[in-house]
Amino acid sequence: MKREEMALNIIYKAIMHVQGNPQAVRENGCAACHVLFVLAEEMNLSEQDASDLLSEVLTKSPNLDKEFITMVENIHMKRRLMGNVFAKKTREAKDKYIYSNFKNIIAELHSDVINYGPDITLRKLLMSLLSLEIAKNIGIDYHASTEELYHYMRRNHQETNEELLVFINQLYQRIIDKKINYD
Repeated sequence: MKREEMALNIIYKAIMHVQGNPQAVRENGCAACHVLFVLAEEMNLSEQDASDLLSEVLTKSPNLDKEFITMVENIHMKRRLMGNVFAKKTREAKDKYIYSNFKNIIAELHSDVINYGPDITLRKLLMSLLSLEIAKNIGIDYHASTEELYHYMRRNHQETNEELLVFINQLYQRIIDKKINYD
């Protein structure tokens, strides 16, 4: 059996297991991560390799992708009573909503770059990512994680500010180095 075919079968079984037994995903656990970890364990892959393979299989298998997103919505929205209005929309309406938000966010970031410069915009992106990861890892909502992050950063201003600046400077340097190599 081919690697992708084997992965497809594992992913399908994991999705069906979660749909039939939602308690398979711990109380505040992530349904998508559950499938990812099952794939990694059963195929003896690293999380990164399993993540890449999961994306590849879902991209090539639209019906499985639809089952996957239905499972995620069921666990994260319907069963946990979060995002019920969104979860009840048709797939077409959901896609329009996501696309509209996507375009609005890109336009807002573009405006931020013009009005505040790349440093502030990059810092905003980093803060959003940090808040999102904290929310995901702890199992709290995004707004609560943002407040927790800001609370922590206010108490540890010097250290966190320095770490952000080091990262931003390293990122800029890599961009410059890459540009020089292409020129």
